[in-house]
Amino acid sequence: MIGPGALLVAFDRAVAELALFAAVVILLGGVDDVLMDLVWWRVRRREPNRADLPAAPPLPLAVFVPAWDEQHVIGAMLRATLTRYDHPDYRLYVGCYPNDPGTLAAVAEVASHDARVRRVVVTHDGPTTKADCLNQLWRALVSDDVDSGRVTAAIVLHDAEDVVDPAELRVFDDHLRDAALVQLPVVPLIDARRRLVSGHYADEFAESHRRDLAVRSALEAAVPLAGVGCAIRRDALERLEAGSGAPFEPHSLTEDYELCRSQDKTSYAKSGIKRTVLAKSLKAAPLPTRSLGITMPFVGT
Repeated sequence: MIGPGALLVAFDRAVAELALFAAVVILLGGVDDVLMDLVWWRVRRREPNRADLPAAPPLPLAVFVPAWDEQHVIGAMLRATLTRYDHPDYRLYVGCYPNDPGTLAAVAEVASHDARVRRVVVTHDGPTTKADCLNQLWRALVSDDVDSGRVTAAIVLHDAEDVVDPAELRVFDDHLRDAALVQLPVVPLIDARRRLVSGHYADEFAESHRRDLAVRSALEAAVPLAGVGCAIRRDALERLEAGSGAPFEPHSLTEDYELCRSQDKTSYAKSGIKRTVLAKSLKAAPLPTRSLGITMPFVGT
Protein backbone atom coordinates (compact mmCIF):
# COMPACT_ATOMS: atom_id res chain seq x y z
CA MET A 1 0.00 0.00 0.00
CA ILE A 2 1.34 3.44 -0.97
CA GLY A 3 1.59 5.78 1.99
CA PRO A 4 0.79 9.53 2.13
CA GLY A 5 4.48 10.38 2.02
CA ALA A 6 5.02 8.55 -1.26
CA LEU A 7 1.98 10.27 -2.77
CA LEU A 8 3.33 13.67 -1.78
CA VAL A 9 6.71 12.85 -3.31
CA ALA A 10 5.05 11.75 -6.56
CA PHE A 11 2.93 14.89 -6.59
CA ASP A 12 5.97 17.11 -6.03
CA ARG A 13 7.81 15.40 -8.89
CA ALA A 14 4.85 15.86 -11.22
CA VAL A 15 4.61 19.57 -10.31
CA ALA A 16 8.35 19.98 -10.86
CA GLU A 17 8.14 18.34 -14.30
CA LEU A 18 5.22 20.56 -15.28
CA ALA A 19 7.02 23.65 -14.02
CA LEU A 20 10.11 22.70 -16.03
CA PHE A 21 8.01 22.20 -19.16
CA ALA A 22 6.26 25.55 -18.63
CA ALA A 23 9.60 27.28 -18.08
CA VAL A 24 10.99 25.89 -21.35
CA VAL A 25 7.89 27.04 -23.26
CA ILE A 26 8.09 30.53 -21.71
CA LEU A 27 11.81 30.71 -22.52
CA LEU A 28 11.24 29.76 -26.15
CA GLY A 29 8.43 32.30 -26.41
CA GLY A 30 10.68 34.96 -24.91
CA VAL A 31 13.50 34.17 -27.34
CA ASP A 32 11.03 34.40 -30.21
CA ASP A 33 9.85 37.81 -28.99
CA VAL A 34 13.42 39.06 -28.64
CA LEU A 35 14.27 37.94 -32.20
CA MET A 36 11.12 39.61 -33.55
CA ASP A 37 12.03 42.83 -31.71
CA LEU A 38 15.59 42.78 -33.11
CA VAL A 39 14.41 42.21 -36.67
CA TRP A 40 11.73 44.90 -36.29
CA TRP A 41 14.33 47.35 -35.00
CA ARG A 42 16.44 46.61 -38.06
CA VAL A 43 13.70 46.86 -40.71
CA ARG A 44 11.49 49.61 -39.26
CA ARG A 45 11.21 52.75 -41.32
CA ARG A 46 10.26 56.34 -40.81
CA GLU A 47 6.51 56.80 -40.55
CA PRO A 48 5.31 58.43 -43.78
CA ASN A 49 2.95 61.38 -43.88
CA ARG A 50 -0.13 61.60 -46.06
CA ALA A 51 1.77 63.99 -48.32
CA ASP A 52 4.18 61.14 -49.09
CA LEU A 53 1.53 59.28 -51.06
CA PRO A 54 2.34 59.41 -54.78
CA ALA A 55 -0.12 61.14 -57.06
CA ALA A 56 -0.93 57.93 -58.94
CA PRO A 57 -4.14 57.57 -60.98
CA PRO A 58 -6.85 56.14 -58.72
CA LEU A 59 -7.89 52.53 -59.22
CA PRO A 60 -11.57 51.59 -59.44
CA LEU A 61 -12.27 49.81 -56.14
CA ALA A 62 -15.14 47.94 -54.53
CA VAL A 63 -15.58 47.71 -50.75
CA PHE A 64 -17.33 44.54 -49.51
CA VAL A 65 -19.28 44.75 -46.24
CA PRO A 66 -21.09 41.55 -45.16
CA ALA A 67 -23.91 42.37 -42.76
CA TRP A 68 -26.11 40.11 -40.63
CA ASP A 69 -28.21 41.60 -37.82
CA GLU A 70 -26.34 44.90 -38.10
CA GLN A 71 -29.31 47.27 -38.22
CA HIS A 72 -28.01 49.24 -35.24
CA VAL A 73 -24.61 50.11 -36.79
CA ILE A 74 -24.64 49.60 -40.55
CA GLY A 75 -26.38 52.87 -41.44
CA ALA A 76 -23.94 54.98 -39.41
CA MET A 77 -20.99 53.00 -40.74
CA LEU A 78 -21.99 53.51 -44.38
CA ARG A 79 -22.67 57.23 -43.96
CA ALA A 80 -19.36 57.72 -42.15
CA THR A 81 -17.49 55.75 -44.83
CA LEU A 82 -19.03 57.79 -47.64
CA THR A 83 -18.11 60.99 -45.83
CA ARG A 84 -14.58 60.00 -44.84
CA TYR A 85 -13.16 58.28 -47.92
CA ASP A 86 -10.90 60.52 -49.99
CA HIS A 87 -11.13 58.68 -53.31
CA PRO A 88 -12.97 59.42 -56.57
CA ASP A 89 -13.77 55.90 -57.76
CA TYR A 90 -15.21 53.35 -55.34
CA ARG A 91 -18.46 51.53 -54.58
CA LEU A 92 -19.75 49.94 -51.39
CA TYR A 93 -21.27 46.47 -51.74
CA VAL A 94 -23.28 45.48 -48.67
CA GLY A 95 -24.44 41.88 -48.31
CA CYS A 96 -27.81 41.46 -46.55
CA TYR A 97 -30.10 38.49 -45.92
CA PRO A 98 -33.81 38.20 -46.82
CA ASN A 99 -34.70 37.22 -43.23
CA ASP A 100 -32.97 40.28 -41.74
CA PRO A 101 -35.45 43.12 -42.43
CA GLY A 102 -33.78 45.59 -40.07
CA THR A 103 -30.45 45.50 -41.87
CA LEU A 104 -32.15 45.47 -45.27
CA ALA A 105 -34.06 48.65 -44.42
CA ALA A 106 -31.04 50.42 -42.94
CA VAL A 107 -28.90 49.73 -46.03
CA ALA A 108 -31.72 50.61 -48.43
CA GLU A 109 -32.17 53.98 -46.73
CA VAL A 110 -28.51 54.92 -47.27
CA ALA A 111 -28.48 53.48 -50.81
CA SER A 112 -31.49 55.61 -51.76
CA HIS A 113 -29.41 58.75 -51.16
CA ASP A 114 -26.09 57.64 -52.65
CA ALA A 115 -25.63 55.56 -55.79
CA ARG A 116 -22.21 54.39 -54.60
CA VAL A 117 -23.95 52.03 -52.16
CA ARG A 118 -25.11 48.74 -53.68
CA ARG A 119 -27.36 46.54 -51.54
CA VAL A 120 -26.96 42.86 -52.41
CA VAL A 121 -29.54 40.44 -51.01
CA VAL A 122 -28.13 36.96 -50.45
CA THR A 123 -30.13 34.25 -52.21
CA HIS A 124 -30.81 32.31 -49.00
CA ASP A 125 -31.66 33.03 -45.39
CA GLY A 126 -28.96 33.84 -42.89
CA PRO A 127 -26.87 33.71 -41.00
CA THR A 128 -24.18 32.03 -43.06
CA THR A 129 -20.41 32.29 -43.00
CA LYS A 130 -18.81 35.60 -43.90
CA ALA A 131 -17.11 33.86 -46.81
CA ASP A 132 -20.45 32.75 -48.22
CA CYS A 133 -21.72 36.34 -48.13
CA LEU A 134 -18.49 37.60 -49.73
CA ASN A 135 -18.98 35.16 -52.61
CA GLN A 136 -22.45 36.59 -53.21
CA LEU A 137 -20.98 40.09 -53.26
CA TRP A 138 -18.27 38.95 -55.68
CA ARG A 139 -20.84 37.55 -58.12
CA ALA A 140 -22.86 40.78 -57.90
CA LEU A 141 -19.74 42.83 -58.63
CA VAL A 142 -18.78 40.70 -61.64
CA SER A 143 -22.31 41.04 -63.03
CA ASP A 144 -22.34 44.81 -62.48
CA ASP A 145 -18.98 45.22 -64.19
CA VAL A 146 -20.20 43.28 -67.21
CA ASP A 147 -23.32 45.44 -67.45
CA SER A 148 -21.52 48.77 -66.96
CA GLY A 149 -18.24 48.06 -68.72
CA ARG A 150 -16.36 49.04 -65.56
CA VAL A 151 -13.37 46.92 -64.55
CA THR A 152 -12.93 46.93 -60.79
CA ALA A 153 -9.24 46.65 -59.94
CA ALA A 154 -9.44 45.35 -56.38
CA ILE A 155 -11.73 44.36 -53.52
CA VAL A 156 -11.49 45.94 -50.07
CA LEU A 157 -12.88 44.06 -47.05
CA HIS A 158 -14.56 45.70 -44.07
CA ASP A 159 -17.05 44.81 -41.36
CA ALA A 160 -20.18 46.69 -40.33
CA GLU A 161 -18.50 48.08 -37.19
CA ASP A 162 -15.42 49.50 -38.91
CA VAL A 163 -14.44 53.16 -38.92
CA VAL A 164 -12.35 53.77 -42.04
CA ASP A 165 -9.52 56.22 -42.51
CA PRO A 166 -9.88 58.88 -45.24
CA ALA A 167 -6.55 57.97 -46.89
CA GLU A 168 -7.12 54.20 -46.86
CA LEU A 169 -8.07 53.77 -50.52
CA ARG A 170 -5.24 56.01 -51.70
CA VAL A 171 -2.80 53.78 -49.80
CA PHE A 172 -4.31 50.76 -51.54
CA ASP A 173 -3.95 52.54 -54.92
CA ASP A 174 -0.22 52.85 -54.33
CA HIS A 175 0.51 49.35 -53.01
CA LEU A 176 -1.81 47.30 -55.22
CA ARG A 177 0.19 48.17 -58.33
CA ASP A 178 2.92 45.70 -57.33
CA ALA A 179 1.25 43.53 -54.67
CA ALA A 180 -1.63 41.08 -54.89
CA LEU A 181 -2.82 41.56 -51.30
CA VAL A 182 -2.42 44.50 -48.94
CA GLN A 183 -3.12 44.56 -45.19
CA LEU A 184 -3.29 47.85 -43.31
CA PRO A 185 -2.73 48.09 -39.56
CA VAL A 186 -5.98 47.77 -37.61
CA VAL A 187 -6.43 49.78 -34.41
CA PRO A 188 -9.14 48.52 -32.03
CA LEU A 189 -10.97 51.15 -30.00
CA ILE A 190 -11.11 50.77 -26.24
CA ASP A 191 -14.68 50.43 -24.99
CA ALA A 192 -14.86 51.67 -21.39
CA ARG A 193 -17.68 49.21 -20.69
CA ARG A 194 -15.64 46.22 -21.91
CA ARG A 195 -12.05 47.02 -21.00
CA LEU A 196 -11.11 43.40 -20.43
CA VAL A 197 -12.16 42.33 -23.94
CA SER A 198 -11.29 45.47 -25.91
CA GLY A 199 -8.03 45.93 -23.99
CA HIS A 200 -7.01 42.39 -24.90
CA TYR A 201 -7.75 43.09 -28.57
CA ALA A 202 -5.83 46.36 -28.41
CA ASP A 203 -2.75 44.65 -26.98
CA GLU A 204 -2.95 41.82 -29.48
CA PHE A 205 -3.37 44.06 -32.51
CA ALA A 206 -0.68 46.48 -31.33
CA GLU A 207 1.82 43.62 -31.14
CA SER A 208 0.63 41.88 -34.29
CA HIS A 209 0.08 44.80 -36.65
CA ARG A 210 2.81 47.14 -35.46
CA ARG A 211 5.56 44.54 -35.12
CA ASP A 212 4.92 40.96 -36.25
CA LEU A 213 3.28 41.73 -39.59
CA ALA A 214 5.81 44.44 -40.34
CA VAL A 215 8.63 41.93 -39.79
CA ARG A 216 6.94 39.25 -41.89
CA SER A 217 6.34 41.73 -44.69
CA ALA A 218 9.97 42.91 -44.63
CA LEU A 219 11.15 39.29 -44.79
CA GLU A 220 8.67 38.62 -47.64
CA ALA A 221 7.06 35.86 -45.60
CA ALA A 222 3.34 35.14 -45.70
CA VAL A 223 1.32 37.91 -44.07
CA PRO A 224 -2.11 36.77 -42.81
CA LEU A 225 -5.03 39.07 -43.49
CA ALA A 226 -7.09 40.48 -40.62
CA GLY A 227 -10.36 40.22 -42.55
CA VAL A 228 -10.78 44.01 -42.36
CA GLY A 229 -8.68 46.89 -43.64
CA CYS A 230 -7.31 44.69 -46.41
CA ALA A 231 -7.46 44.68 -50.20
CA ILE A 232 -7.15 41.89 -52.77
CA ARG A 233 -6.45 42.55 -56.41
CA ARG A 234 -9.12 41.35 -58.80
CA ASP A 235 -6.80 39.20 -60.90
CA ALA A 236 -5.72 37.35 -57.74
CA LEU A 237 -9.35 36.61 -56.87
CA GLU A 238 -10.06 35.47 -60.42
CA ARG A 239 -7.20 32.97 -60.20
CA LEU A 240 -8.60 31.63 -56.93
CA GLU A 241 -12.14 31.55 -58.31
CA ALA A 242 -11.15 29.57 -61.41
CA GLY A 243 -14.63 30.08 -62.89
CA SER A 244 -16.47 28.75 -59.84
CA GLY A 245 -17.92 32.11 -58.78
CA ALA A 246 -16.59 31.53 -55.26
CA PRO A 247 -13.06 32.85 -54.58
CA PHE A 248 -13.70 32.55 -50.82
CA GLU A 249 -14.09 29.12 -49.19
CA PRO A 250 -17.82 29.23 -48.25
CA HIS A 251 -17.55 26.76 -45.36
CA SER A 252 -14.56 28.42 -43.72
CA LEU A 253 -14.93 30.53 -40.58
CA THR A 254 -11.47 32.04 -41.16
CA GLU A 255 -11.78 33.15 -44.76
CA ASP A 256 -8.92 35.66 -44.42
CA TYR A 257 -6.36 32.99 -43.47
CA GLU A 258 -7.82 30.58 -46.02
CA LEU A 259 -7.48 33.25 -48.70
CA CYS A 260 -3.79 33.77 -47.93
CA ARG A 261 -3.16 30.02 -47.87
CA SER A 262 -4.96 29.49 -51.17
CA GLN A 263 -3.32 32.46 -52.80
CA ASP A 264 0.11 31.02 -52.03
CA LYS A 265 -0.79 28.09 -54.31
CA THR A 266 -1.35 30.33 -57.34
CA SER A 267 1.30 31.49 -59.78
CA TYR A 268 1.83 34.61 -57.68
CA ALA A 269 3.84 32.47 -55.29
CA LYS A 270 6.29 31.77 -58.14
CA SER A 271 6.34 35.14 -59.82
CA GLY A 272 8.28 38.28 -59.02
CA ILE A 273 5.21 39.92 -57.52
CA LYS A 274 5.46 40.60 -53.83
CA ARG A 275 2.33 38.88 -52.61
CA THR A 276 1.42 40.81 -49.49
CA VAL A 277 2.40 44.23 -48.22
CA LEU A 278 1.81 45.69 -44.79
CA ALA A 279 1.25 49.34 -45.56
CA LYS A 280 2.77 51.76 -43.08
CA SER A 281 0.50 54.05 -41.09
CA LEU A 282 0.23 57.74 -41.86
CA LYS A 283 0.99 60.29 -39.15
CA ALA A 284 -1.59 62.70 -40.50
CA ALA A 285 -4.21 59.98 -40.75
CA PRO A 286 -4.34 57.00 -38.37
CA LEU A 287 -5.21 53.93 -40.40
CA PRO A 288 -8.44 51.92 -40.38
CA THR A 289 -9.97 51.58 -36.95
CA ARG A 290 -12.27 48.77 -36.01
CA SER A 291 -14.61 49.65 -33.17
CA LEU A 292 -15.48 47.09 -30.54
CA GLY A 293 -19.12 47.54 -29.60
CA ILE A 294 -19.02 51.31 -30.15
CA THR A 295 -21.85 52.71 -32.23
CA MET A 296 -21.02 56.11 -33.66
CA PRO A 297 -20.66 57.60 -37.16
CA PHE A 298 -17.25 59.11 -36.48
CA VAL A 299 -14.41 58.13 -34.18
CA GLY A 300 -11.29 60.27 -33.81
CA THR A 301 -8.04 58.62 -32.77
